[in-house]
Amino acid sequence: MSEIKDTNGNNSNSQERNELYPIFLKLHNLSVLIVGGGNVGLEKLSFLLKSSPNAKVEVVAPRFMDELVALAEKHPSVKLTQKKFRKKMLKKRNMVIACTDDLKVNKRVYELSRKRYLICNIADTPDLCDYYLGGIVTKGNVKIAISTNGKSPTTAKRLREFFEEVIPEDINQMVQNLNDYRKTLKGDFEEKVQKMNEITQSLKNKE
Repeated sequence: MSEIKDTNGNNSNSQERNELYPIFLKLHNLSVLIVGGGNVGLEKLSFLLKSSPNAKVEVVAPRFMDELVALAEKHPSVKLTQKKFRKKMLKKRNMVIACTDDLKVNKRVYELSRKRYLICNIADTPDLCDYYLGGIVTKGNVKIAISTNGKSPTTAKRLREFFEEVIPEDINQMVQNLNDYRKTLKGDFEEKVQKMNEITQSLKNKE
């Protein structure tokens, strides 16, 4: 079928595309700074710890919600610093989240982070985000990240609920069995990949 082009010669069938690149970070090996101790700070910290319970996080704010303090007390890798944000707090960080109720403070955190080549997320401000915290589904060793390109957190939430329901709880056992089997295979990397592909294809056919 031939392509339909508009008056400018562009393909009218093309759709907006999510160009974000998903990665899975070992947050227990990194240093995360959260600036803000209110509701959004609690939400961001909860999200990180739900997926990575041993994440190394420091939360900086003049005041903290009681719920945030209670959450931090359950995780030894989380540090609370009751101070206003200072640029020196960005030293030796890997990623930053700013979620205060002061947009000027949030913008300053972002600008200072960019100067230091740190990836930064400013809550509810897509234009000031180098990354998004998307929906996550975890079943043992299996983890699925969901992104709507910052357009609709509600859609990401519904997709997460869907995958949590349809992915069987015993999928982790299958992953472990395949990992154990892979260790017994001989040959080079390409041969191992081919053999594992054959096995997983047969599992798909059984479905």
